[in-house]
This record gives sequence, structure tokens and C-alpha cells, in this order.
Amino acid sequence: MAYIQSYIEELWFLLLEMAPWLLLGLIFAGLLKVYFPQKHIDKYLGKSDFKSAMNASLLGIPMPLCSCGVIPTGISFFKNGASKGASNSFLISTPQTGVDSIFATYSMLGWPFAVLRPLVAFVTGVLGGVLTNWFVKEPPKPASPYASFKLDLAAIEGNETCDDDLCGCHTSSAPDTRNSIIRAADYAFIELLQDIAKWLIIGFMVAALIAVVLPNDFFSRFQGLGLLEILVVLLASVPIYICATGSIPIAAVLLMKGVSPGAALVFLMAGPATNVATMTVLGKTMGRKSLAVYMSTIIGGAVIFGLLTNYFIPAEFILSKVMHIHGDGSDHEMLPRWLELASAILLTGLMAGGYFFQIWQKKRRMTKAEGTTVKVEGMTCSHCEATVKRNLEALKGITQVVANNQTNEVKITGSGYNMERVKETVNGLGYKFVG
Repeated sequence: MAYIQSYIEELWFLLLEMAPWLLLGLIFAGLLKVYFPQKHIDKYLGKSDFKSAMNASLLGIPMPLCSCGVIPTGISFFKNGASKGASNSFLISTPQTGVDSIFATYSMLGWPFAVLRPLVAFVTGVLGGVLTNWFVKEPPKPASPYASFKLDLAAIEGNETCDDDLCGCHTSSAPDTRNSIIRAADYAFIELLQDIAKWLIIGFMVAALIAVVLPNDFFSRFQGLGLLEILVVLLASVPIYICATGSIPIAAVLLMKGVSPGAALVFLMAGPATNVATMTVLGKTMGRKSLAVYMSTIIGGAVIFGLLTNYFIPAEFILSKVMHIHGDGSDHEMLPRWLELASAILLTGLMAGGYFFQIWQKKRRMTKAEGTTVKVEGMTCSHCEATVKRNLEALKGITQVVANNQTNEVKITGSGYNMERVKETVNGLGYKFVG
């Protein structure tokens, strides 16, 4: 009974610490979606050069996409004309961090890790793109069938042509501030929050379990082992699936249990950026050489940056920024308790309410749409829905697509389109066309 009580107290404490910063990160993510349009993919990501790799990495860092969403988005970039180097750069940098996880990292791990994560994501992303350009030679590409599309950030994430009044999408040239705010809120607190909620809850639960079950000196036996400790953490991180934000509470508790800062950084890098599903889809879509560069960059970058962190940044300095998680908080309190409590209650309510609202919203859209319904497996989030929607609507004869990842259904409206092309497009994005 004492363990259960301690577990619940630890879980609640982690929620209090992260809730205000998660809400702030979600707000920034919503505003980023609505007010930061992205120009043509061909112009910024289409060439096999350093600039395209850098642009892709810079684009990917603030985007709140975990590996379930970044894979179809990155593959869509590639199919829309982006080079393999730029696509790999985006795929490497994006899942490691995001505007929401940066704020959450600051709240639980302090400013050193909040700076390190996007910096490491940028460097490894650019490096992966450059190495892909060097070792993976691409034949000249034909004109992209999507060249007429102007893909901005809203298009990347989806919902730019929906029929839902709540979305606020419109074709008027005059900006509608009210509708823009509604779109930002809908994306931040419905779509994005529901996409990360599952893995965020798992991250909280695992972190609380580690904090309660493992003794405080459990990892002290690995201290001083340097590279071996980092490789052990890396071996455990590569196959698992966890989002950038969900990995934060686990990393914080691991630090408190004696893991070195470098090993914690390895977990924050490799955990969100790699998993078995990601590796399988990437290998099939972009080829084994691109996959080899992708994995080599993440693994090599994790090891190198982990070792550099341990060598140049004193562990005591890092731990002093994390101590408030399990200390009394008297010396490290950043926010008033009432704000943390209100944020925790609001975040919990948004996750629960948003879950049921999203079910109703998707069912309503699917019911209103007319056309042929097909089954597509592998869609796990709103980014997956948006990717399927955008790429199918680019096919000749298709006027509208509505996708629902909860029921694995896609409703296609139009006439004269080729169902074999639909199947090829869906399977090419890494999903499975069932029929």
C-alpha cells in the first residue's frame, strides 16, 4: 500500500512540474501552425546540397512531430520533390525535439538540456542530410505531380481544406484573426495534444515507477564506465517507441537515480528518433543506404554528444537543475503552486475532454463526406491523416479526402480516379491499403 501511495504522489508531482510548460508549448505549437507558413518544398528542400539539409533541419526542430508522424510527413516531402538528403535531415532532427518538448525539457531538466536538445537535433540533422547527399546518389527527378501545390505549414499538418466550422479554414485573402485563433487552439489542444497524450501518459507512469521501485543508488554501479554506460542506454533506446515529450520525465528520473547526463541525452535522442517501425518504413521507401545513414547518424551522434556532454559539462551542474523534481523545491521553485495546480487540472481535463470531442469531430466529418470508403492501416495520429489526405487529393479525379485514424477509414470523393494509384500512393507513404 505504501508503494501505491508513493507511486501516485510521484505521478502527481511529475504532472504538476510539467503541466504549465506543456500548455505553453502547445500554445506556441498552435501559433506556429497558423502564423508560420512554409514556402514551396522544391525551393527550400529540393536540392542535394548543404543548404537544403540545413533548411530541412531548421524546419524540423520546432515542429511537434514524434516518429509516428514524422515518417509519413518526411516521406511525403520526398515524394513531393525534396531530395533524399533534405528528407533524411528532416527525419533525423524532427522527432528529437519540438516547440512543446523544449518548454517541457526546461521545466524538468533545466536550461542546459533545453539548449542541448535542439542543438544536437540540428547538428545531427544537417550531418545526416550531408552524408546522404554524399553516399546516396539520386537520378534526376521528373517534374513533381504536386508542383502546383503550395505547401505551407498548415498543409504539412493537414486540415487546410476541411469542411468543419471549428477548423476555420477559408479561402478569403483577408486574414481572419478570430478563425486563426480557433484553428490554433483546435490544433494545439485537440489534434496535437491527443497525438502525444498516450505517450505522455506512458512516460509519466514509467518515470513514476522508476522513481518508486529503483533505489536511489541503483545506477551508481555504472558510474565511471563512460562509453559502456552510454552504449547500454543506447541499446535500450533504439527499438522502443516514445515521443520527445514523453521521454523527458523518464530522463529526469534516470538522472536522479545516478545515470550520467550524457547517457540521459542519449536516451532523449535515440528514444524518440528510432524504433522498429520507423526503420522498416524508411528502408522500404528511401532505400537501405538512406536508412544506413539515418541510423548511423543518430547512433553515432548520440554516442559522440553523450561523451562530449559527460566530458565538458559537470554532472553536478546538470543535477543542480534537476534536483527540484525530488527535492523540497524551496530553492528551485520557478512557478507558484497555484499555477502548477491549475495547469495540471486544465491539462488533464483537455486530454480527457479532447479525446471524446475528437471522436465526435471525426465521426461528423466522415458522415458528412460522400464517396467511397476504403480501409487504410497504420495511421496513428492526425499527422498520418493529413499526409494521406494531402497525397490522395493530389491524384487526378479526387476532389476531397477525409481520413480517420481511429477507425482506419478513408473516404474518397471524386470521379475518374484510379484505385490502383490510390493503393500505390497509400502504400508508398508507409501505410497499408486494405481495400
